[in-house]
Amino acid sequence: MSDIYHIWADKKKGISDIDFANNMRKFLQHLVDEDKMNSFRITRMKLGFRSIQDLPEWHMMMEFSNMAQLDEAFGKVIPREGQLEKEHISFNKFVEDNIQHALYRDYPDEL
Repeated sequence: MSDIYHIWADKKKGISDIDFANNMRKFLQHLVDEDKMNSFRITRMKLGFRSIQDLPEWHMMMEFSNMAQLDEAFGKVIPREGQLEKEHISFNKFVEDNIQHALYRDYPDEL
C-alpha cells in the first residue's frame, strides 16, 4: 500500500523539455537514493489531450510507503541546504505558476 503525492505543473517558457524533465528527475532521484521516497514517475500530457482546460502539461507522481516516509522527505527538503537544495531550486525555477498538488492513497487502507 502506498501514499502517492501528485504534482501537475507547467514548465517556464524558454526551458527545454529535456532540461525540465532531467532536472525534475535529478531532484526526485535524490530522494529515492536517500530512501525518503520509493519511486516516482514524470509524465507529460500527450497531444494536449485533456478535459480540464487549465490542467498543467506535466505530471509527477511520487510514491511513499506511508505518511511517515512522506514527512521525512519533506523534512529533508525543508532545511534548504546541501546538494538536495540545489536540485530543489532547479526544480522550482523551471516550474511556471500553474502548479497543482494532491495526495492520494491506495484504497482500501490496510489497518
